[in-house]
Amino acid sequence: MTAADMTAATQANDDWHTIELRIPFASAKHAMIAKQTIEVDSELQPKAVKRNLDVDDRYLVATFKTMTVRLARLTANSFLENVDLVVRTLGEFGEEADKRP
Repeated sequence: MTAADMTAATQANDDWHTIELRIPFASAKHAMIAKQTIEVDSELQPKAVKRNLDVDDRYLVATFKTMTVRLARLTANSFLENVDLVVRTLGEFGEEADKRP
């Protein structure tokens, strides 16, 4: 990679839009279950959306970098729909998840 390419890549990264969402869960275990469930699905546009999922105590932390504001909105909305499904599933079956080692 030449110096010009590195400068262009740095400038391109500066133009990306970053969103960080911190979703609280009842426990760190539930946050980890949510992370493992959601991270199985890759982004539909990997060149336009970069996703990083992490667990911080009982929080699921999602960081998205997108090329456009529209993609940021769509990505956040889709992620929150997935989180909603996981939360409802944990509400139904969470006690069984807590009983497992």
